[in-house]
Amino acid sequence: MRDARPPLPGNPLRGFAASRDARRRPAGHPVAVTLRCVIVDDSPHFLDAARGLLERQGMAVVGVASTSQEALQRVEELRPDVTLVDIDLGGESGFELARRLNHQSGPARSAVILISTHAEQDYADLIAASPAIGFLPKATLSADAIRDLLASRGDGDPGTLLSGPSGL
Repeated sequence: MRDARPPLPGNPLRGFAASRDARRRPAGHPVAVTLRCVIVDDSPHFLDAARGLLERQGMAVVGVASTSQEALQRVEELRPDVTLVDIDLGGESGFELARRLNHQSGPARSAVILISTHAEQDYADLIAASPAIGFLPKATLSADAIRDLLASRGDGDPGTLLSGPSGL
């Protein structure tokens, strides 16, 4: 369907009527973004529970891993927006995995959030020294808590939120 107005130079689409299905959002209206997530934990029960919880709350859990090697492969293949990493991965260190993920992925890296059943203050110095954007206790893990942590580290734009910790 053509509009009566002639196309403007440089804009070949001018003059075509918009689809009847097109909906305009009010200026400043936030657009919901589905975050893509990988969860890394050595407990199959936690992986199942966390995946179910986060998916019910609107996140897309695109992968899970139980070891550092699996996590490195999943993150490389799937390019999630955020990777949740358990501090204690059995015989492996979640802090070391966070460093490896940060180094491996370059500028398009996934934001890393450390998780644990332990209290944050038990690992405060290690969390602060890690490239992770923060920490969430497993007991309070939720899609909103993840979004809040991501938002507190960026300017609210998903394109800049997920580029890594400030100053890197």
